[in-house]
Amino acid sequence: MSMRFTERARRRMVALTMAAGLAVAAAGCGGGGGDDKKPDTSASASKDRGSAPSAQEGQSETPLAELKGKDGLLLQITSAQRDAGGFLTVNGQFKNDGSGSVTIPAELRGDETEILKHGTSLGGATLVDAKGKKRYYVLRDTDGRPLTTTGLTTIQSGQTIPVFIQFPAPPASAADVTLQVPTFSSGTIKISG
Repeated sequence: MSMRFTERARRRMVALTMAAGLAVAAAGCGGGGGDDKKPDTSASASKDRGSAPSAQEGQSETPLAELKGKDGLLLQITSAQRDAGGFLTVNGQFKNDGSGSVTIPAELRGDETEILKHGTSLGGATLVDAKGKKRYYVLRDTDGRPLTTTGLTTIQSGQTIPVFIQFPAPPASAADVTLQVPTFSSGTIKISG
């Protein structure tokens, strides 16, 4: 099987599972309140560790945003795409603009106990819709793994590493959101789709 087909199949499965989970959640929802609370879990079938988008997928010449970290480490966001399943996939890459190798900060995974036990990831990232006054946290699969690139360790000088992060999709009225990643500057990104 080609990597592109496998990625498409994985995304379809995640989309179907998310749609089913959202339908169940909506049926059991009593309404109102709790906009800034973190979700307990996310209904997703994705169990891939260290998965990442293909190099061609979602890449553009000019990044939507460039978040600056320590020691010359950059997070360049190349796309933020809504999917039919009700989630938003943010694609990008880490780039080491420094002169030596850099360890990817462990703080990127955040401080939630459920995410901490799955190793280094981008699980601590959040999206802020200032207009709608909502904050969105990284989705998780049924085992509590964050739906982001995982297994990040070090990056050599001049090297890039493709990454992705999945969030619940903000409403269609939210075209611009702020991406916040621990130890990095914040950046505003435009959502497509």
